[in-house]
Amino acid sequence: MNNMAFFPVSLTLLLISYFSFFFSFFLCLLSCFRCKFFSLTETPENYTVVLDEEGFKELRPSEHLQVESAIWLPLNVVSNGSASSSSQAVGVTKIAKSVIAPLAQQHVSVFMLSTYQTDFILVKEKDLSVVVSTLEEEFNIYKEEGGESVPVHCQDVSNGLHKNGREAIQPTVHPVLIPKNQFCVMSLDPDTLPSIATTLIDVLFYSSSPKEDPQPSPSQDCVKFFSFSLIDGYISLVMDTEAQRQFPADLLFTSSSGELWRMVRIGGQPLGFDECGIVAQISQPLADSDISAYYISTFSFDHALVPEEDIVSVTDMLQHQRNEPATS
Repeated sequence: MNNMAFFPVSLTLLLISYFSFFFSFFLCLLSCFRCKFFSLTETPENYTVVLDEEGFKELRPSEHLQVESAIWLPLNVVSNGSASSSSQAVGVTKIAKSVIAPLAQQHVSVFMLSTYQTDFILVKEKDLSVVVSTLEEEFNIYKEEGGESVPVHCQDVSNGLHKNGREAIQPTVHPVLIPKNQFCVMSLDPDTLPSIATTLIDVLFYSSSPKEDPQPSPSQDCVKFFSFSLIDGYISLVMDTEAQRQFPADLLFTSSSGELWRMVRIGGQPLGFDECGIVAQISQPLADSDISAYYISTFSFDHALVPEEDIVSVTDMLQHQRNEPATS
């Protein structure tokens, strides 16, 4: 049986507007060194920050900070033997059928954060018992207490919720945008972070300025996207090749193949945090075709990164998926 672990923190999701971000960013950056879990993602609309309670306490209230009301719990698959041994797929594809699909069937909304090292599935604290009861048949589930891994069972986390037996609701098929940027998924030795701090600030603040209308159009060639995560001492960076060229090449490392990725941006309007099945809608067809995918949710939209060599087949697959309701 596979193992799944709850990361020992409670998380808060924040939206920070461009107007106040420069000041807020430094507070976030300072707090990230005291956090076990810190992630920042820049999109054309805004900045999404995910951080634990220690980091959240460092932030001052501001009218330019929008806080998602729910508390979120991160979990990740420590080992996953359910995939075929011949499968070379990485990212959310590995857990699409064993984790993402079952949670969608039980109407559990998830917030995904793929990193260079692993994939975190964030679930609302109020859904904990549903999550455990749904996944405990497939996984040995653990949480960390006092530095030790302790088994978690459904009866241990009962909070008045029960397994949802309602008939599954057909999810909304959201529009997608496929920009032409090429992206890299990389890591960095945390000890070298101070040496790239200036470059990091340049990329986030000076490489492009906010537009009057930040909403990308379907015909737009490129979309601004940059993600930085520092989680339990490990750094993950997602950026396009233009941004990558601004960093010292000898400090960033990626897979031996140096694979490039293309983005599928999901959503025509802000998706919110209550709808379930959005991640499953994208990840299941990719899993069926054994196509790797990193998946990063933000305050407004979701983003899947697929290998550049697969972008044509992925585009055809998603177009077919979106044409099906019209032809049925």
